[in-house]
Amino acid sequence: METATAGARPDAAGFVLAGGQSSRMGRDKALVPLAGRPLIEHALGILRDAGLTPSIAGGQPALAAYAPLLADAQPALGPLSGICAALASTSARWAVFLPVDLPLLPASLLLTLLRHAALTGAPVTVPSVNGFVETFPAVLDRSIAPLLERGLASGHRGCFSAFEAAASSLAQPLSVLPVELLVQAGQLAHPHGLPASRWFLNVNREDALRQAQVHLQRLIA
Repeated sequence: METATAGARPDAAGFVLAGGQSSRMGRDKALVPLAGRPLIEHALGILRDAGLTPSIAGGQPALAAYAPLLADAQPALGPLSGICAALASTSARWAVFLPVDLPLLPASLLLTLLRHAALTGAPVTVPSVNGFVETFPAVLDRSIAPLLERGLASGHRGCFSAFEAAASSLAQPLSVLPVELLVQAGQLAHPHGLPASRWFLNVNREDALRQAQVHLQRLIA
């Protein structure tokens, strides 16, 4: 695959994945308020801070008030269906995917993943924390869209397994960036000093929402 030069600006589009059922939250989590703003605004803000013009992949029609909303023709198939719809909608080489329920991530992490993908040409780039590989945020090469669609059509709905299968089809492993090592090397940091282990707090339940609220209150205190 063609790679970018170190000084080139990556050709990228940003997408918030907001088409889930929110079953554990019991209400549309995209519109759940956190620190006075709905989660969808937090996610869109992270992408914008990373220099991306974001769209929303899936979700209720009301979300169109926040950013362009891409309809997912098969929402029951989960986020992989939304990813396929997003990749089909863009002409950008790279697509950055951020779930609506990760409001504590720093924009610099997205930029780091994107720049690494552009320099290496890796088809899938994701982070790891505490030795665990995270599915999101993810930077995908748009060229793998047919591979993901093939997996979706065959009944494989899990995003991580679909990413692995797509990379394997191209005889390439997933490109995984260990967040802690980047922090220790001074290449990555949270603007408010939040430890990397807290960045991936998944706000998909009420108790997690309360935890995120506490973290944000401490950060801005």
